[in-house]
Amino acid sequence: MPDYHDDLRFAHVLADAADATTMGRFKALDLKVETKPDMTPVSEADKSAEELIRGQLQRARPRDAILGEEYGIEGTGPRRWVIDPIDGTKNYVRGVPVWATLISLMEAAEGGFQPVVGVVSAPALGRRWWAAKGHGAFTGRSLSSASRLRVSGVSKMSDASFAYSSLTGWEDRGVLGGFLDLTREVWRTRAYGDFWPYMMVAEGSIDICAEPELSLWDMAANAIIVTEAGGTFTGLDGRPGPHSGDAAASNGHLHDEMLGYLNQRY
Repeated sequence: MPDYHDDLRFAHVLADAADATTMGRFKALDLKVETKPDMTPVSEADKSAEELIRGQLQRARPRDAILGEEYGIEGTGPRRWVIDPIDGTKNYVRGVPVWATLISLMEAAEGGFQPVVGVVSAPALGRRWWAAKGHGAFTGRSLSSASRLRVSGVSKMSDASFAYSSLTGWEDRGVLGGFLDLTREVWRTRAYGDFWPYMMVAEGSIDICAEPELSLWDMAANAIIVTEAGGTFTGLDGRPGPHSGDAAASNGHLHDEMLGYLNQRY
């Protein structure tokens, strides 16, 4: 099995640089915010963080391709870095500390590119999570000061904690009825949103989560961390990995049952 330690170490270096940039502008009174064509916000910090990460990648990994939320795809080849400079921009611009930089390395494989390294860094929360294929998932302050992540052992939906982002996407998909049935079946629901539910699935503090509309940069780092923690990460169609345009993550025990609810149309 390949050793991705050097790539993981470098991903931490990239995350450190991004954290310094994003925290430097967090809650700034003169923060500049624009609206993108898809009507979502983008701040100067999103752009600065991605530019910084791209610059370091181009110098240190010139043969690798880069895909980022703000500046698209650059380069070709069997290795591709996928970047979301600020996942949770709406929180960021309002001063809510639940946002993170997502960095993943994907490699060409059967069925398309698959994540092999992932780092999720949430500096305003003082948290970071990471994983490398075949080497487990961890959280902590650094590679040398970390705790292993493991999903929960909850096996009954009535005992499960379920996290989601919002109701509107489920309504747009025509599956709001099934979604609401799931919320009634589980023990507890919370709308944490963005990267955080996936990290809590990996930690074992919640058991299932799902979102109906996502991009690859929203999912790649989360996917490898959840799976290396022993969990399951698929699209709502059940396809493994971060390629379905939506996501469902679980401890594995409850995955098929969750998908059953979230695909009910009525």
